[in-house]
Amino acid sequence: MTEVLTPVTLFKALADETRLRIALLVTREQELCVCELTCALDLSQPKISRHLAQLRSAEILADRRQGQWVYYRLHPQLPEWARNLLHGTLAANLQWLKSDAARLQDMGERPARVASCC
Repeated sequence: MTEVLTPVTLFKALADETRLRIALLVTREQELCVCELTCALDLSQPKISRHLAQLRSAEILADRRQGQWVYYRLHPQLPEWARNLLHGTLAANLQWLKSDAARLQDMGERPARVASCC
């Protein structure tokens, strides 16, 4: 991380409902691509991409390219307190994400992941 993540930066980035839903779904699934998030959140690709850019800029999420797909995961250098906050929020709010998770599970032809090396 280029800067130490502060609580202010984290909470500002997650203050938007769409960004919070993205962050919690990524926390839940460990890794998602734009098409999966578009389906799960029932939002347009440009809107999802704009929110992903903000989460990447705050260094909450990191991305990796695999062929035509770009996958998003929690930033590998995300501080433990921030990871704990996301995992705790997810655990306490599974019902809030229920419809998003259901749309994701019902999505046909989800992209296959190749295990990352290292």
